[in-house]
Amino acid sequence: MAEVEDPSGRTLVRPLDAAPIVEAIGVSKRYGPTVALDNVRIRVDPDQSHALVGRNGAGKSTLVGILTGLRSPDAGEIRFSGAPAPPIADRAAWRSLVACVYQHSTIIPNLTVAENLFINRQPTERGLISWPALRRQARALLDRWNVSVSENARAGDLRIEARQLVEIARALSYGARFIILDEPTAQLDGEEIKGLFARMRELQAAGVTFLFISHHLQEVYEVCQAVTVLRDARHIISAPVADLPKGRLIEAMTGEQVHLPTADTGGRTLAADAPVALDVHNLSGEDFTDVSFTVRRGEILGISGATSSGRIGVAEAVAGLGGFTAGTIRIDQKLLPPDDVPAALALGVGCVPKSRHKQGLVLSQSVGDNTTMTINRKLGPLGFIAPRRKNELTRQTIVSLGVVTEGPDQLVSRLSGGNQQKVVMGRALASAPSVLVLMDPTAGVDVKSKEALLGVVERMRQEGKAILVVSGELEDLRACDRVLIMRHGAIVAEHKAGWTDNALVASIEGI
Repeated sequence: MAEVEDPSGRTLVRPLDAAPIVEAIGVSKRYGPTVALDNVRIRVDPDQSHALVGRNGAGKSTLVGILTGLRSPDAGEIRFSGAPAPPIADRAAWRSLVACVYQHSTIIPNLTVAENLFINRQPTERGLISWPALRRQARALLDRWNVSVSENARAGDLRIEARQLVEIARALSYGARFIILDEPTAQLDGEEIKGLFARMRELQAAGVTFLFISHHLQEVYEVCQAVTVLRDARHIISAPVADLPKGRLIEAMTGEQVHLPTADTGGRTLAADAPVALDVHNLSGEDFTDVSFTVRRGEILGISGATSSGRIGVAEAVAGLGGFTAGTIRIDQKLLPPDDVPAALALGVGCVPKSRHKQGLVLSQSVGDNTTMTINRKLGPLGFIAPRRKNELTRQTIVSLGVVTEGPDQLVSRLSGGNQQKVVMGRALASAPSVLVLMDPTAGVDVKSKEALLGVVERMRQEGKAILVVSGELEDLRACDRVLIMRHGAIVAEHKAGWTDNALVASIEGI
């Protein structure tokens, strides 16, 4: 027998030879000439949260597809509690064993919570849906798993964290006790992340096992007991989290030592005559009020706070992506009108928006099209685009940002997340802006891509650009000369370079 400490601190006892809740043994998968998985293994034991980490393209998504029965392996096997996985066609059997809650919700927003929980299996009476029975069953399910939402609520009106818990409850209702969480915190702020982790610990104590996938390595140490690393489609290491320091974990993911740029901001001084490139004065909008700050050339200003703090609204106003109702924004002393992207571009603003998929990229177009779309008028006379000129500029971007691609004509949808973000950054720089607005610039990218992107930010600072970094990621903020903290739509604190993690987080959380 072995003693295991569960998330609530209780000591559990289980047999040493207890079967893993899921095990992949020698799993391989190819797509034509591309090796997606090469003899990969993973073992997830009961009573734990197990992290699966790796750079974009490491094979995580392919393995998740195989563990959930959406793909079949070319070689190897999957076992649940010691028994072979069911046939791919037996969807009911797979649903009773495993479910995946993806970063992008599968909840149908216009249906109620109850309808989402029992979609396509509603209780019936005389051939018709029994709405009272549906609501009763939904309430009983939510109560069983302590999900505090109304069964009658419209799912689209729920907070993201609540929608995730509804998806987990739906999976548990099929009998599954193994849940895969794919980037569950990507759209959550600090308090929501704490709430999700608290519920994960409670569900673990109730017999639910999680496979946790995240690019935020600190979260692995907060919520997981074991970790498996994939790199280049191969299994690299599986170990208890406590036995794998963060430096070794990053080395396992990348195959080399990675050092995120940490400029000596504490000893950095701006030139006394550095002009103000961005002047925001008494700015008010839908979720922010009376916000004022300036950014000088060669300066990096950070703005942080919870997702609901108003920081994104301010950033979008500066980039022309959002409106404002009062106050002024001046770029190099010229007024920027509200909600006017062409005007922002013309005044010298480059932008990396918050969502690369919704705002940053046209996924059906090529790397070249996405990189140059803001400067098409400069690529040829009378609106005609010179292909040679476009490809030349795209290749320069590919080289300078280290974009891993087949070339300018490759569809951007076929790039990894990190390389897609580099394309978004390249487009922001294509117009030679004087002001850069970067919203969560390294969100959802692997550590190697994060290193490259933050290196670009420092290079742009050295070239004299004024840079506004609006992010909840501490790594994004370390290179800033100052960090402003927003809460409830207002600036409530300012931290000079040299701040500590504890001080910044406490300020963000209002402690």
